Amino acid sequence: MSPGQILILASLAANAVLGWAYLGQRDETATARADLRGMKGQRDGARQMASECSDSVDDLREMADKRAREAEPARSVAAATAKTHNQRADTILSTPAPVPGDLCASALVRVDEWLKGRVKP
Repeated sequence: MSPGQILILASLAANAVLGWAYLGQRDETATARADLRGMKGQRDGARQMASECSDSVDDLREMADKRAREAEPARSVAAATAKTHNQRADTILSTPAPVPGDLCASALVRVDEWLKGRVKP
């Protein structure tokens, strides 16, 4: 084999190795680019979902504020009614038993009085 042939064979072998390395690197680069596109899509999707979630939370906050404003009169009425009931309960608890020594009879008398108050026309 002549030195020229050896050089051509060595060059051919080196080119084959470089070509093989190039093809491997090209495949890895193509895979990395595809992965990057997929990750960008996931990122964009996550941003979109986060934005929609934030908008929904804002809508829920507005709805809760609106319902709180609408319920305020009912809460005021309920508080006044509760105050009246609490005062009545305090009065009942502070008065002595109608039938001393007999809790059951005292309870019956109080229930009868309460029922009479409810039947008023």
